[in-house]
Amino acid sequence: MPTITASKGNVKARAIRMIRDLPKSSSWDDLMYRIYVRQKIEAGLTDLKNGRVHSHELIRKEFGVA
Repeated sequence: MPTITASKGNVKARAIRMIRDLPKSSSWDDLMYRIYVRQKIEAGLTDLKNGRVHSHELIRKEFGVA
């Protein structure tokens, strides 16, 4: 999964912070969901940074909504 290069070295600290921010009643599924969402956000930001974007107009045409 692509991530933002500048933040790769800081994964451990960010993971620890993410765990500390969870409520005490959190489950493993809660933690895994937060990690999954974070990965998707970082992948999207990487795509944006590298110019891998699609306009709303293009997507609407692709799905026949335009």
